[in-house]
Amino acid sequence: MRQGAVGQVRIVERDGRTLIEKRMTDPLRHDTELAALRALRGSGLPVPELVEVEPGSILMTLMPGARLDSGSADERIERLAASAPLLRSLHALPVPDGLPSAPDDHTIIRRYRAAGGPPLPLAIPPSQGAVFCHGDWTDGNVLAVDGEITAIIDWEAAHVGDPLRDLSRAAWGASLKDERSFDALVDAYGADREAARAWAPIHAAELWLWFAEAGPPEYLADLTERLRRWPD
Repeated sequence: MRQGAVGQVRIVERDGRTLIEKRMTDPLRHDTELAALRALRGSGLPVPELVEVEPGSILMTLMPGARLDSGSADERIERLAASAPLLRSLHALPVPDGLPSAPDDHTIIRRYRAAGGPPLPLAIPPSQGAVFCHGDWTDGNVLAVDGEITAIIDWEAAHVGDPLRDLSRAAWGASLKDERSFDALVDAYGADREAARAWAPIHAAELWLWFAEAGPPEYLADLTERLRRWPD
């Protein structure tokens, strides 16, 4: 069993407790996860508890639950919607010290165009403010048991940024599996659909750059074909 996708994650036994050990070679991601989890202590959000911290290594509690996409398509939609109030609660928390700033969207646009990605209507929407963002609110980072959200994990991409961008990234990414996901998550959060959808080209460009640089090639080819049909 693995919780987390960045770095090396494994289950360990320590003094009769089952814990998660997460190792990251990137000091920024390591420090960001620490800052986020420390700030979330006592927040009411279901997040891992820090047990022990060493350079490059974080030992934390094992959280219950399965990925949001572990059930049927309809169950996944219901669980995505159930996670939205937690994302909204995160955005309402005080912004902690130690978090990096949001991704530079001007740089994303410039790099995407220079790399020759499919044409997209790239424009940065007006800012909705700067809040505590998760940065990677995906099926694999939100866990549930019987429809109840039991854990939000993997905080190494947390940052201070636009709440609508954070929501839209989650909704657009989820919609790649099921188009219903976008409206389900945005509506449950209580945001305007069109305002959230205005961020979608930025997320598409960012993901395309990720695949172009890190692969795998078949993912890049699939996304490229999808983006050529934008906005279908």
